[in-house]
Amino acid sequence: MKLQCDVEVVNRMLPSFGMKSRGKGARAVVSIGKHLDKSSQRSTIYMMICTAKDRTGSKYKLRGNIEKFFTWFVEEGKATVRLKEPAVDICLSKADANSLKNFLSAARLADRGSDTNSLPLSTLTPVRARDVEQPKKKLSVMSKKDYPLTSNFPYSLEQLQVSYCKLSRVDMRMLSLKALRRLDLSNNHIKKLPATIGDLSCLSELILHNNHLEAFSEALCLSTLQQTLQVLDLSQNRLQSLPTQFCQLRELMNLKLEDNKLVGLPFQIGRLSKLRFLSAAHNKLTVLPADFFKLSLENLDLFGNPFIQPNPLDHSMQLAFPLPLQEIASRAVASLRIPYGPHLIPAHLCGDLEAAKTCECGRVCINFFVKTAVSMNLHQVSHTVVLVDDMGGTDAPVQQHFCSLSCYSAFLDSCLQRGLR
Repeated sequence: MKLQCDVEVVNRMLPSFGMKSRGKGARAVVSIGKHLDKSSQRSTIYMMICTAKDRTGSKYKLRGNIEKFFTWFVEEGKATVRLKEPAVDICLSKADANSLKNFLSAARLADRGSDTNSLPLSTLTPVRARDVEQPKKKLSVMSKKDYPLTSNFPYSLEQLQVSYCKLSRVDMRMLSLKALRRLDLSNNHIKKLPATIGDLSCLSELILHNNHLEAFSEALCLSTLQQTLQVLDLSQNRLQSLPTQFCQLRELMNLKLEDNKLVGLPFQIGRLSKLRFLSAAHNKLTVLPADFFKLSLENLDLFGNPFIQPNPLDHSMQLAFPLPLQEIASRAVASLRIPYGPHLIPAHLCGDLEAAKTCECGRVCINFFVKTAVSMNLHQVSHTVVLVDDMGGTDAPVQQHFCSLSCYSAFLDSCLQRGLR
């Protein structure tokens, strides 16, 4: 049984001499194994601690020698083993939580004198220099031949790039890297993302450029990525749409969607209030969602999309007279901000409410409205705008919804008056 972690051996007698421990652990390999006691000619189970300064290791007898285990923070990779003789506390930190639990279980069995055949013992030999190096924070794997097949990724990684390895799926070993802040899986063949990426609670950058992705799941949008993800690169994939819940990723600052097959952007994109860089060039966008007005960007690139030429007279009408009771009730819930959820109303009604549109008059409409498109100069939402077309234009069509015929008529009247001026 071996464990890689930081170790500090604290002598409990130091305070009686007016001394303090230095309070800093060293990278170490801690092993549990048999060692032949020369005096008794019997094999005894020891814990051996090897560091960069002492690669041959210091040994501590275990059987009947552990006074107490301190495991309050074992889920954070921390624990302390208090020995009777010598009077030291062995403080373990920066360990993989599961490996640490297994190690402590083996130490308990050794302390109780359990049958050695039932213990996962290691050979107590000096360690290699690379085994006690400081934890690795960054790793790049740029070819298939360098991809680790028989060894794990260092648990301490904060940045991991695995590119040009022809991966068809995300390696589940990557998803146990709890300190990971940046994951770059660009230039592979990944078709689907596992929902468990959302369990990477520190992840702020996710780079998936040039893969074969056909969808971005709702589960990821509703995961802890809501609180952490700032940079998302989905460029050069096969995406045709993004889920309604995509706009729950409200920490996003940089979003790259270029070179996909998107026919529309999330209609609540205005909720991404921290978004500053947006690229959706070379897609199949014909019109932008009404919420686009709410963005406040530094750089915007929508070049190479087949945008329509907006005409306020061209419209689609989804109205009924009178409005159905469900529409009236749904409008009231949205307008009055009445709390709702699948525990209160059917899930499909929750979906309808999430898709609520806002009329120019300020009222809300759900499934019954008049829809048209108006032209917007993109400089209204972005400081820097890449030209929309080869003609040098920076205007693009934006959807507009009206809750009633009267609102739509008032809008047409205002367009007519502006045209006459």
